[in-house]
Amino acid sequence: MIENSQEKKDVRRRGLMRNKLYMVIPCYNEQEVLPETSKRLKKKLSTLVKAGKIDPESRIIFVNDGSKDRTWEIIRRLHEEDPVFGGVNLSRNRGHQNALLAGLMTVKDHADMAISMDADLQDDINAIDEMVEKYLNGTDIVYGVRSSRAKDTFFKKATAEGFYKLMNTMGVNTVFNHADYRLMSKRALEGLAEFREVNLFLRGIVPMIGYSTDVVYYERGERFAGESKYPLGKMLSFAIEGITSLSTKPIRMITFLGFFIFLVSIGILIYSLVRHFMGATIVGWTTLMVSVWAIGGLILLSLGVVGEYIGKIYLETKARPRFLIEEFLNDTENAKKPEEKTER
Repeated sequence: MIENSQEKKDVRRRGLMRNKLYMVIPCYNEQEVLPETSKRLKKKLSTLVKAGKIDPESRIIFVNDGSKDRTWEIIRRLHEEDPVFGGVNLSRNRGHQNALLAGLMTVKDHADMAISMDADLQDDINAIDEMVEKYLNGTDIVYGVRSSRAKDTFFKKATAEGFYKLMNTMGVNTVFNHADYRLMSKRALEGLAEFREVNLFLRGIVPMIGYSTDVVYYERGERFAGESKYPLGKMLSFAIEGITSLSTKPIRMITFLGFFIFLVSIGILIYSLVRHFMGATIVGWTTLMVSVWAIGGLILLSLGVVGEYIGKIYLETKARPRFLIEEFLNDTENAKKPEEKTER
């Protein structure tokens, strides 16, 4: 077992490990971008192979997340035309995070390192060179981080940066301006496999793995075809998922809020008694109604937050599979049967 980072660097540099790279790309209704995406990624892979940075048996794996268009048909055709392309076909739509995890868990036994990215290639693929270089220098996890948001609209920039700040405020350890563009070594992938939760938020889970990490900065480009799969509503849902999956701070905030309201109620009680013994009449219908509605609203809000956590506990205890794989296309190894490729 390689413990020292210098030893890891030497092993990777000297070719004692095969340095087989698998690119994992989740796809949902991406028929418009796949032809161009596959062409660009193949060119990048060939460049790295010719430079001697990665093994010639490195692969590009597209994960079909229950697409309703011709996405899987295109993936299958790409695989038949060139074995450098592979595919993972999920039994149904499971969402971006589950599709990404399915791809990573499928390739972890075949790859020495895996890079995950979106199918639209808004993330600069030229950053892959630096990611691989850092891996060869002994790094286990390399995060792709946006260097700026100059191309974003004011609204998108404000909401995106607010999202990361909110996550950190709520106690979720995330890398600022990092999405799911990252390199993970085999050891990091095996560490990720130990996290069994059903409620997935990989941006918060991956930093919990530990090991040696580094970052690569890049400029994010425009989507060249298709449409974004992350509108504002979905981003809000994603933020709530991340907070409630990895932090108990909202429940703690409810506790402090309840304690504060209790102190306020004691103060009002003392004030009422003093006014009563002074012989003053308290005119309080409006105050009473406002108090009832305010406290009632807080109670309902608190029940909603607690209910969100109870719902997640319910899903975790059901122990349902996080994804089911219908088919795995990969020429370097015999694809395992679908029932053998399931994950909780």
